[in-house]
Amino acid sequence: MCVEAGSKLSFASALDWPGWSRSGRGEEAALESLGRYAARYAPVVAAAGLTLPDPARIEITERLPGSASTDFGVPGAEAGGESDALTPAEAERLAAILEACWALFDRVASGAPPNLRKGPRGGGRDRDAIVEHVVGSEVEAYARKLGIRLPRPAPGDLAARAAERNAIAAALRASAGSAGHDSAPRARGWPPRYAARRIAWHVLDHAWEIEDRSV
Repeated sequence: MCVEAGSKLSFASALDWPGWSRSGRGEEAALESLGRYAARYAPVVAAAGLTLPDPARIEITERLPGSASTDFGVPGAEAGGESDALTPAEAERLAAILEACWALFDRVASGAPPNLRKGPRGGGRDRDAIVEHVVGSEVEAYARKLGIRLPRPAPGDLAARAAERNAIAAALRASAGSAGHDSAPRARGWPPRYAARRIAWHVLDHAWEIEDRSV
């Protein structure tokens, strides 16, 4: 696990479990949040054929300085081990977890009302806007960090959305044997381990937001 500390927020991220990454005001709060979300994250990895370890047994292996991205609410620091080469089994595991994150997001979005409960000050996107934000971020930012360039799917174009996701998952699987510092994905932006963690976090963060704000 790594803890990324900014001046306002900290992120705790289980590096072997893409998507299991939560923030809080300080390290202790971030760790507490990560533990609380274990029950929500466990079904995701179960869908990928895996079993989540006891949160109490996960140790901090690295503390990272945060940035403005951290304080904005994004786990933006790469951990040292995320530049390590992937074995084929590791690459497959990362892709499978990310695919399970997407499946959860789709299931939550399809079952949510179009209009979501607003925040205390009346803010927050509604369901379809969140879906388009997630899809747009993947195409226009995240996929490009893996060297993938695709047109943004039109709203509701499920076939184009599936093609975008398949391309990301295929890039992760094809990254086996590559180290972050000399692989093609790294040259274009992110090493595959960090890419999987960042994309999975974004998908789940918004899936859980939809759940929490559903009327």
